[in-house]
Order: sequence, then structure tokens, then C-alpha cells
Amino acid sequence: MGDIEQAKQEIARLSEVLRRHQHLYYVEAMPEISDLEYDRLVDSLLFLESQYPDLRLPDSPSQRVGSDLGVGFPEVRHTIPVLSLDKAYTTDAVLQWMKRTRERGETHLSFTVEEKIDGVSLVLYYEKGLLARAVTRGNGSVGNDVTANAKTIQSIPLRLPKPLDVAVRGEVFLTTQDFESLNKEMETPYANPRNLAAGALRRLKSSETAKFPLRMFVYEAYLQSERSPDSHVGILHMLKDLGFMVNPSLGVFAEDELHAAAEAAVSHLASVRTGTYEDLPGHVARQMERRGTLAHEIDGLVIKVNELAVRELLGYTGHHPRWAVAFKFDAPEAQTTLLGIDVQVGRTGRITPVGRVKTVKVGNSMVSNVTLHNQDYINMLELAIGDTVAISKRGDVIPAIERVVEKNEEGHTTWTLPSDCPSCGTSLVIQGAHSFCPNDDCPDQVLGRIAFFVGREQMDIEGFGPETVAFLVGRNLVRDIPDIYEVDYDGLVGEPGFGTKKAGSLGQAVSKSKDRPYASLLVALGIPDFGKKAVDLLLKAGIRSMEQLLALVDSQDMEPLLAIKGFGQRTVESLFEYLSRPAHRQMIERLGLLGLHMRAEKAEDEQILPQIFVDQVWCVTGSFEHFAPRSLALQEIEARGGRTTGSVTRKTTHLLAGSGAGSKLQQAASFGTKIVDETDFIAMLEGGPDGTD
Repeated sequence: MGDIEQAKQEIARLSEVLRRHQHLYYVEAMPEISDLEYDRLVDSLLFLESQYPDLRLPDSPSQRVGSDLGVGFPEVRHTIPVLSLDKAYTTDAVLQWMKRTRERGETHLSFTVEEKIDGVSLVLYYEKGLLARAVTRGNGSVGNDVTANAKTIQSIPLRLPKPLDVAVRGEVFLTTQDFESLNKEMETPYANPRNLAAGALRRLKSSETAKFPLRMFVYEAYLQSERSPDSHVGILHMLKDLGFMVNPSLGVFAEDELHAAAEAAVSHLASVRTGTYEDLPGHVARQMERRGTLAHEIDGLVIKVNELAVRELLGYTGHHPRWAVAFKFDAPEAQTTLLGIDVQVGRTGRITPVGRVKTVKVGNSMVSNVTLHNQDYINMLELAIGDTVAISKRGDVIPAIERVVEKNEEGHTTWTLPSDCPSCGTSLVIQGAHSFCPNDDCPDQVLGRIAFFVGREQMDIEGFGPETVAFLVGRNLVRDIPDIYEVDYDGLVGEPGFGTKKAGSLGQAVSKSKDRPYASLLVALGIPDFGKKAVDLLLKAGIRSMEQLLALVDSQDMEPLLAIKGFGQRTVESLFEYLSRPAHRQMIERLGLLGLHMRAEKAEDEQILPQIFVDQVWCVTGSFEHFAPRSLALQEIEARGGRTTGSVTRKTTHLLAGSGAGSKLQQAASFGTKIVDETDFIAMLEGGPDGTD
């Protein structure tokens, strides 16, 4: 057998194996191999495809990695109706709609109730079973072709098990946990998961989209040839069999419970709830109550006629189908007055206007400040001091001004940002949609940099809170980060708030932070677009010292970094720009002379400890005697091969529960997650039971 034929067979074998493991991990949430084993399979396939590009299959799993080639978004006309839904805002309105629909349908009907995912609508077009196009909703008739980006989403099948011509509609989203993790590393945080998912799906390079753990729930299918199922429940069942990810939450309601139960029984979907029409209000109420416990955001429920033949009879208006309605969960909203606008200067120099409003209750919290993002946002609202505004909590979390209800009577016009930095007076510069202060010595930037550097997730200097930072900077004892290590802390005794004990403890904590690993220092520098994940990737790629990193910057050789899987052009350019500035180089040199680690020791990223937690996902909650702060326990887990997460999901294998553990303990019990106390955890670290039984 020749080399080409052997390569062809191996590419086919690897592709099939990878497709199976992708489906197990991303759709079924039941992985059978470790991440390391999976990555090795991907690397093997990529190598063979690079040697024999003509042998790459049209549905190759390597397309999940994405391309570095820039892509435009041509307009494509939809071949199916991609309409909005009519809205209802009360349960009574839903029941009235159901009554009218039953009268028009002239037959016994059942209705399905699904979660309305707060994501990005996408239509997948398959031709003979292969994904041919992925098109955004657009205006309902024409959307943008984002096929290359959609192929990086692991829950979207590239090939179906049947050679079908079918259009599949669904919603692309990020889980709240993934959103919170990603948003921490964003220089410009996003207001909600939907906005970040939309931005990720429209990246100009599919390799950038591939960095985001986007997912897709599908909920409709339009077959071009084969006979379609006769019910919506049947459609969902078919989609699941074809390898799509279908939201397991479903309600089916009909005139008699037996009818509904019979419909639901064939679906083989989890979490199916059945009942009569009279049971629907209770189901809606339960869904609203459990909204905050879901792993993803929803902004309502969608109620649909289950019988597809009746859907055809009911048809469409020019804007929406007559056989479905959206029950919307309105974001909590209130009206108040804009009292003023303050200007904040971040540690990177970015200028952010913050609105001060007359304190008002929105949902379950009192709101007195709202972020106004940038000048474009203010101009869009035509916002002026004294205006009466409507405030909502987007995603039920971030307060935002939605609109101006009534203009002020004082004659104030649309507010504009100052031309100079409010902290140092330097002329501001505009970069993209934001204004920046270019002065590195700007007092507010210095405060922000130092506060970030000493933070728990960075250098973890205990007792070095915002008040201490402000005091030291205000007394001119600390002008930049290295000065932290040159202060005579014992000499602070007698200053306001500094007793002998506090001054001594602070000095010890500062000295102790010199033992923090190089990776922590690199994160603590606060390089834009270069957080913990990027630092981990850098070390794993073998670039393990500041000396190596600076040598690459001095030679302007970006290629070794761009070759790292997970690094994009923006990340590398941001790193090079930061490390090219003389002030930053001088600061790093001083830190090295002061004794901070400038090289990764073997213990940081080599597996020298027994890897007893490989393939395990741990969450830590509560208070502990030996692990204060809790991050110490997280470090022990990660050092032994485990993964850590901030919330309990079905993928969480272990919960380390200390005293005062609350809702996470209940969630873990409901999922069957193994619960470990501090005593057992210490025994595991010392070589006792591994907790897998």
C-alpha cells in the first residue's frame, strides 16, 4: 500500500474518531477521553492534512480550529421563513392566544413550551448531509454567510448521518459561566452573554471565533425532500438523532393529559413535563422561578402548535408565524433622573463615563450608578443631564439606560466627554469607539495598575486593599508598581490606620509575594488582552522566561507566538506594544532586581505531583481551615491535573464543600456530583482515596 493510500485511510480513521469524541463531549456531555488525548488526535490529523491537503475531507474535524484568513460576510437569501415571533407579556395573554389558535385550527391541538434562549439566531443549510451554509437571521429574508465561523462551533454537525437536504434553525449562545470567565479578560467587558456571542460569531477570522466556547441549541427543521415528522416533538426527536444539541427542557400541553403524555413519550428528551391546558400557567411560573439557576440565559418561553399540519393551515403574517408566540420575561425596569456624569480613568487609560442617577429600585436591587460605555452610546441616546430615563438590568445583572423618557427642562444638551483627562489633564486620544489617556504617569492609571497588581488573583498581597493603595500613592511613597517593594512598612506605624500589627503584617505579605511564580507576575502586569489563559499557553509553548519574551519583542519576531494555538493577532500585537514601551521595560527590570521571579520554575507547569485529578472537574465552595483563601485549594487541584470551575453543572465531577456551603451544595446533590469535605480532600492530597469510587 502506498504512502498516499495509507494517509487517506488514517485521515478517514482520525476524522471518524474525532467526530465521535466531539459529539460525546459537546453534545452528550459524556467525554470518554482526556483533553490531552483529544488534542493529540487533532494534532495528528492536522499534520497529515498539512502533508496531503487534497485528502482533507469536506467535513474534517480540523475545521473546528478555524482559519487565520480574513473573511467577509456576504449576504445570502434565506430559503425558509426566518421571522420574528408575536409577543405576549402575561400568562392570560398566552391562554387567550391558545384559545384563538384552537378555534382557527378547528381540531384538537397540543402545544409545546420551550425556553427562549437569549442568543444569536442562526440557520444551518445542509445539502446531501453536508453543512453548506450558515446564515445569520439578518432581516428575515437576507442574512450574512458566517459558515467558516459556524464550523468552529463544536455542537454543530459538519456532516449528518443521513444525506438530507434540510434547513435547521437554532440559537448560538455562551453559558453564563463561560461568559463570566471570558469577560474577566476583556479590556472592554460585554454587558451580557448574548452580545459577546454575537461578537464572537462575527469575528473576521474564524480562528478567532474558535477561541470562544460557543454552543448552539436547535429547535426547527425544514426538510426539502424526505417526509417530515408530523409534530414538533417529532422534529426535536429527529434533530437529536441527527446529532444536534437540543434543549432538554420541554413542556407539552393538550386537552387531556393522556394525549400530551403520549406525544412526550416518543421524544426521548429529558425534562419533559406534560399536562392539560389548565396546567400551563403553573409550568410558566416554575420556568420563571428556575430561570436564575440555568446554565444559560433565557429571556422568555416560546409556545408553539405541536401539530405540523395545523401549522400549515394557520400560516404566517408578514412578520410572524400564526402558530407560535413568545412569552417574554421583561427585564426589570424603572424610571429615574440623570443627576450627573462622572468620568473614570482605567488602569489602561481607557475613559469610561458613568451616569449618576437618583437612586431607584430595579428588580431586587437599588441602582444609583449606570455605565454609559462611550460617547457613541451617549450620542445614540441623545442623553443630557436632568433627563428622565428608563433603566433596566440587562441580563438581570448590569444596570443600563435604555432610553430617554422625557427631556430635561433646564435646556441641557447632549453630554460630551471632556477633551482632557480629568485625572492628569493630558489631551485624550481616540482609539476605535473609546477615548484614552496616553499618560502612563496619570494618577488614576497608577492607582488602577497597583490595585490590580496586588489583587488576590494576581500577586495576592494580603491587606493591600484600595485604601492602602490610595494612602501610599497619596503620600508619594508609591509612584509605580516596583515602589511597593521599597516602602519601609515598619515606618508607617503611627500613620492613620497603621498600628504595629498591621504595618508588620503588610510588610511580611509584600515580602512573601516575591515567592509568587513567574506566571502570576506576568498576569499581574495587566497587559491588555493578555490574561491568565494567555500566560498558560505561553508557558506550555516553551516560552518560560521574561528574557525569552523580551528577545522576541526586540527582534520583532511575532511568528513563534502567532504559531501558538489559541493566540490571535490582537493578543500578540498587544503584548509586543506593551513590552516595547521604555517605561514598562524599566519597571520589569526593577522588579527583577527586587527579587521577583522572571522565569518559570519546573513546578509551575510540569507534572511533578501525582496527577490524581486528571479528567476531573472540581468546584470549591464554603470556608476552610487549611485553605484560606479558597484559591489555595484550587491550586492544589490544578497542580494534580484537575480542572476547576466557579459553578456546579452536570459536568462537575467533584464539589469541595467547606462550612457555610449553600446553593452549590444543593445543586451538586441534585446532579449526583461527588461531595468532598476538607478532611477527605487533605487525605486525597496525601495519597489517600482518590474520590473516584
